[in-house]
Amino acid sequence: MACRISELVLDAADPDGLAVFWSAVLGYVELGREDDGSIEIGPPDAGFGGPQPTLILSPSSDPRTGKLPLHIDVNATDRDQDAELERLLALGARPADVGQTGTESWRVLADPEGNTFCLLRPRLQPL
Repeated sequence: MACRISELVLDAADPDGLAVFWSAVLGYVELGREDDGSIEIGPPDAGFGGPQPTLILSPSSDPRTGKLPLHIDVNATDRDQDAELERLLALGARPADVGQTGTESWRVLADPEGNTFCLLRPRLQPL
């Protein structure tokens, strides 16, 4: 193996708000803050360099237009897709339409800042 993903960086108008949202979604904790306002969140037991990538919420005032070329897919580890969908909606996610037909096995959602992500059907084992 030549490389593996260690971090995902997401520009955010409100890094604190997105850190709270994504920490709740992924079971992550805050790992650190930078002077520029960036917040790194990640798995509580592993942090940077562990089996899962960390997520950095980087402050940005640049407006986005259109669909992002990259999105995050998530899978539930302890419940079925419908139960996880309800949990994500309660955390502040909302349904998003990116042109899906309605027959897909995944659900398209948006985080509080409108970044789309997909909730996939298969349940994964926790790490």
